[in-house]
Amino acid sequence: MTLLAAAAALVAAAAVVVGGAGGPAARVHGLGGRGWEISNGNGSVRAPATVPGTVHGALLTRGLLRDPYYRFNDEAYRWVGLDNWTYTRTFTLPPDVRKWKRVNLVCDGLDTVATILLNNVTLGTASNMFRRYTFDSTDVIKERNYIEVRFVSAVLYAAERSAAHSQYSVPPDCPPPQQNGECHVNFIRKEQSSFSWDWGPSFPTQGIWKDIRIEMYDICHLTYLTATSVYDETRQRWSVEIESFYDVVSSQLIKGELTASIPSLHTHQTYKIGLGKGEYGRIKVRLNVNQVRCQLSDAQLGKMNKSHHLTSQRYRLLAVWTLFSVSLV
Repeated sequence: MTLLAAAAALVAAAAVVVGGAGGPAARVHGLGGRGWEISNGNGSVRAPATVPGTVHGALLTRGLLRDPYYRFNDEAYRWVGLDNWTYTRTFTLPPDVRKWKRVNLVCDGLDTVATILLNNVTLGTASNMFRRYTFDSTDVIKERNYIEVRFVSAVLYAAERSAAHSQYSVPPDCPPPQQNGECHVNFIRKEQSSFSWDWGPSFPTQGIWKDIRIEMYDICHLTYLTATSVYDETRQRWSVEIESFYDVVSSQLIKGELTASIPSLHTHQTYKIGLGKGEYGRIKVRLNVNQVRCQLSDAQLGKMNKSHHLTSQRYRLLAVWTLFSVSLV
């Protein structure tokens, strides 16, 4: 495992400890799993759905589509990607849900162009498959709720964006005709291969393809975390830059400690932090790695280049990352 991979593991294993000053911990209500229904634009096609998932997957599970890879089914099922689809469900929260100072609807992945409604109130829109969307639902949330995620055909959206753009050419307009694919893929922030590729057919998916949940908290909340490995060639030492972002609800300055540790490398550092009220509180620290255990195969260690990437695939830095937490006092 490279140190960069270990840094990514730290992000994946990040935990949030919110509270302090006598405040309650954050509460999360997952909206994944069964209980969803999908429907097409005119309501003539309906099917139960599981989240995370896609419209194609739900229709296939319901038996409304057969094997999409059989013969020319990619052409026969082209209508799925040309229609607009809506995900809906109801869900119930604890009776005290309105006591929380901040309640967010968090969508880790929406594929791709969508309008999100909660209890018939529009929370916002999405147009990028690869990013997380967070919608403030504090004034809308109730004990019993109804959520809608209204997707627009990615194919038609890309065509509309292309037609509206005339400043310069954005190639390719369309894939080679042998692929039977869709056009203008560069006008939408979506998985490019879903419009076809030389190795696969065209299935322009729609759906909630990652986790979706309700987050409730007071005081502050860790919303995003990155960890990047950095190598100092002059000192020949590793460090990890940790950047964390917070939604601060409290009107008072929040003081606390940020702790990061790598027990296998005997590295443990604590930083004093202060967070003021604001939607995007930001803390950036550097964790120095005191020692690194290296494992060699039958080749020598590769040298580091200026971008801090390893030039030899046989150079592996072994590190075990543990909990990264924020403790408020």
